[in-house]
Amino acid sequence: MRLFIMPGDGIGPEITSAAIEVTEAASRRFGLALFYDYEEVGFASLEKYGTTLRQDVFERARTYDGIVLGTQSHADYPPPDEGGRNISSAFRVGLDLFANVRPARTRVGVPHNMRDGRTMDLVIMREATEGFYADRNMVRGGGECMPTADLALATRKITRHCSERIARASFELARTRRRKVTAIHKANCFHMTDGLFLEAVRHVHREFPDVALDDLLVDASTAHLVKSPERFDVLCCTNFFGDILSDLASELSGGLGLAGSVNASATHCCAQAQHGSAPDIAGRNIANPTSMILSLAMLLDWMGTRHANPLFNAAATAIDKAVDTALADPMARTRDLGGTANCDAFGRTVAGLVAQ
Repeated sequence: MRLFIMPGDGIGPEITSAAIEVTEAASRRFGLALFYDYEEVGFASLEKYGTTLRQDVFERARTYDGIVLGTQSHADYPPPDEGGRNISSAFRVGLDLFANVRPARTRVGVPHNMRDGRTMDLVIMREATEGFYADRNMVRGGGECMPTADLALATRKITRHCSERIARASFELARTRRRKVTAIHKANCFHMTDGLFLEAVRHVHREFPDVALDDLLVDASTAHLVKSPERFDVLCCTNFFGDILSDLASELSGGLGLAGSVNASATHCCAQAQHGSAPDIAGRNIANPTSMILSLAMLLDWMGTRHANPLFNAAATAIDKAVDTALADPMARTRDLGGTANCDAFGRTVAGLVAQ
């Protein structure tokens, strides 16, 4: 199995290096025989090649068994016509990675922001190829325009096809968990777009009579995430709502530094930390690599399921348990969690636990 690794900007190279050390420990223990190829993207690529993502790099990536994408400072990239290509969007749209899977759960001993000692264990299934994102909802041109200097317009695209497949992925995941899906929407205002999304989710639900379905307005869901997170199992969301709710859920459960994430289709999967590039601490070896480590574990789990190889699934479970063990020790934690461990040291700790 071959992994294509693009470390990215800011803290991307540091957290990716730590995550690969953990992944390689799992590869040795479970006999996964992983091979790694690296390529520059982001500012390093822009400086050398005049673009943040060369097309030949993208085409190479699609030939690999798994993709690892580090953090990007895309808000600081130049305009697209000056080489500032949005890397995440390019992969999500170009490889049709429609399912952005974002778990959020509290971990024993790790400080979190839940009230009354409550716990959280949910997964946000975010559709990632359409919605209110201007760079992925038109064949030509962008989804935003400014007819005058004082008027800006945005176009939102929701299709039955994309709504049905993120719904199906949500129900399939719920079958492996607590068998409940909550569809997040704003159909009381967006009658056509969210109405179509909700209609599609309910249609797919007929295929899964063993999974419970309810729905919730997106504004109400923010209150319930704070007040009663235990009511949620799998949240099925359109792109924009899923993006916002996943950050809220991750912060409530301990912080974005603990939030793993993959972007997946039936044929490709990309591991990508949920947080940003944190350029203010780049190069200081103090970043928390947990999100990237857990994202790699999710990628291995996806690979195991896709290729019917349970050793990959076992490796993913071992990494997840090792992260729990490391985080339970206050001295092993990184600075953002009140510890003193550097980024590479935390990676070595988790790798050592995986190897046992």
